[in-house]
Amino acid sequence: MEHAHPLRPARISRQERLKSILGGSVGNLIEWYDWYVYSAFTLYFAPVFFPSDDSTAQLLSAAAIFAVGFLMRPIGAWIMGIYADRKGRKAGLTLSVMLMGGGSLMIAMIPGYATIGIAAPALLLVARLLQGLSVGGEYGASATYLSEMAQQDQRGFFSSFQYVTLIAGQLLALCVLLLLQMALTEHQLETWGWRIPFVIGGLMAIGVYRLRRGLRETEAFEDSTAVIEQPQSSGWNLLRCHPREVLLVMALTAGGTLAFYAYSTYMQKFLVNSAGFGRQTATAIMASALFIYMLLQPLAGWLSDKIGRRPLLLAFGISGVLFTTLIFTALENVRSSFGAFLLVMAGLVIVTGYTSINAIVKAELFPANIRALGVALPYALANTLFGGTAEYAALWMKKAGMESGFYWYVTGMIAVSLVVYLRMPDTRATSRI
Repeated sequence: MEHAHPLRPARISRQERLKSILGGSVGNLIEWYDWYVYSAFTLYFAPVFFPSDDSTAQLLSAAAIFAVGFLMRPIGAWIMGIYADRKGRKAGLTLSVMLMGGGSLMIAMIPGYATIGIAAPALLLVARLLQGLSVGGEYGASATYLSEMAQQDQRGFFSSFQYVTLIAGQLLALCVLLLLQMALTEHQLETWGWRIPFVIGGLMAIGVYRLRRGLRETEAFEDSTAVIEQPQSSGWNLLRCHPREVLLVMALTAGGTLAFYAYSTYMQKFLVNSAGFGRQTATAIMASALFIYMLLQPLAGWLSDKIGRRPLLLAFGISGVLFTTLIFTALENVRSSFGAFLLVMAGLVIVTGYTSINAIVKAELFPANIRALGVALPYALANTLFGGTAEYAALWMKKAGMESGFYWYVTGMIAVSLVVYLRMPDTRATSRI
């Protein structure tokens, strides 16, 4: 077991650590900006690639490609996780942002259906597949890099910046949308303006690529490469040598990722369709809540360095089981936007117990030689199964006339994860980093 050695002098200075953590975090922000920009601007570019008299059909076609990108995440986690374990965390991070930036620039430059016919949506699909591979690999590489690069007593704090930058990327995409809506007319946005955010994302990715090329490799990876007799990172070796940890990651992720998508991504639609708020009001509520939620992540990460990871996971699990259904039911009947904000904020405070430390908890379960794959693959599988289907499940149950079934579904999955939290040791004490 690879426990940290507190007496060994660090080979990397504090200044180099902070620079490396900043490089890893900024890159993660750009990755998620590029990922969310697609859904933020779908309304504007869907007619360009999917000509139809039915706007719903256009949106469904664009959403189908979005879903395919989501399904590529486990494949990306598998391929890129192995790459980061064998070639280095820095190499994995660099390749990841290169794929994401390439996908964004490709979308920005693809001619419309009117110019190249069926090749237009086909190329859009290829670009989105590249981005799906990228974002699948980014999670494992960045979670592992931030966890290994941070000092032993600050790992929870610094690894929490993965979700800080994830939310920041989402908010940045939203801000670019709002700015372009103010600066351009609807016609300009529909004809050429929608390409601007993809160009911005591609150019930022190029900048991050150069930044990541200059990052230091982690000591944990360098030490791991010096050990000759150890299993090489592969899907088979992960399942053969660490089956318990793989199942543990999937189980502890299931409730957390479902709750995260319910309170962050689906919530905006819920506020409009079920609570009865206008689109602009719902956007303002979510932007405000997500901003505060983003600031909570490092505070909770810091707390986990003081009291351990398990208390935060238990707080999320117990609060999620007790209050999820109550929060959603109250949101159905709330009339003031401030009241809705407080309820959404309550849900996001609860889920902070999971999101702030989920990266470090997973990283601490695996040895360095297979850590990136161990973090990425089981997470991506659980994320696709439960997080990726959250919105569909919620809308399906609403259409079937049993909307409250979704609240109980989220509650039930949090309960499953809570059982795991109750049985697992505190990974801060048993860390393999």
